[in-house]
Amino acid sequence: MTSTLLMPRGHGRRSVAVPATTSGSTAPTRILDLTHPRVRAAVDALGAPPSTATTVEALRRAHHWIATEVRPVYSIDEARPVSEVLRTGRGSCSQRMAALEAVARSWGVPTRVRGLVVDGAFWYPRFPRLRALVPAQVVLAWPEFHLPGRTPDDPWLPISDLFADTPTAGTGTPFTNSGPETLFEALSRTAIDWDATRSTCPTTAGPCDLSAHIRADLGHFDSRDTLFTRHGQTLCPAARLLAEPVLSHRAAGL
Repeated sequence: MTSTLLMPRGHGRRSVAVPATTSGSTAPTRILDLTHPRVRAAVDALGAPPSTATTVEALRRAHHWIATEVRPVYSIDEARPVSEVLRTGRGSCSQRMAALEAVARSWGVPTRVRGLVVDGAFWYPRFPRLRALVPAQVVLAWPEFHLPGRTPDDPWLPISDLFADTPTAGTGTPFTNSGPETLFEALSRTAIDWDATRSTCPTTAGPCDLSAHIRADLGHFDSRDTLFTRHGQTLCPAARLLAEPVLSHRAAGL
């Protein structure tokens, strides 16, 4: 049983009939605060901006750096700037994806997000004793990166395909959304699929189809800021104010 008690009011979250055309951007936003010295220092630590041919490998390297430097917690403030995530060294799955977007934009790689409304029951394994408080819907910003050399028809690479052609893709145990591994870590070893284009989550290893958990596809947005402004965050402001100080320190899997 999920709950609507802690969710914001007045936001219609229905799938779009005709997806809007979005070109993405490399510009800083309130969340993706690229010009902040802390973000610049992190980008500098990752080396020189990649060439077109090496962008994917550079993004993988950045993903590994973020996974190592920013430990996973249950933070629920989607508007937290990347600079703050780096300062604390703690971040939710979504906040660490935002950090990867910030790195990409700093390198001149346009990003955008796909807005997905995910059934709150998907998070039951993480909160087995608090199911009644799990929100009925979770708004997820799923990043995509513009790579002109990818394919002429679709130059956008979803973060779920970032490691698709690596030796570790599709190996290891299936993603269960429990324990210390979040979607952010799982990306490096299994193909997360929200569109039912792959098989369901296997019992051993392989691609993972999570499409059954999708309640609405909100389409694409030039930034996660725009997505959350238009459709709201998962929890209402009062719930975030009370829960964030606790959850932002609670490690994933605990």
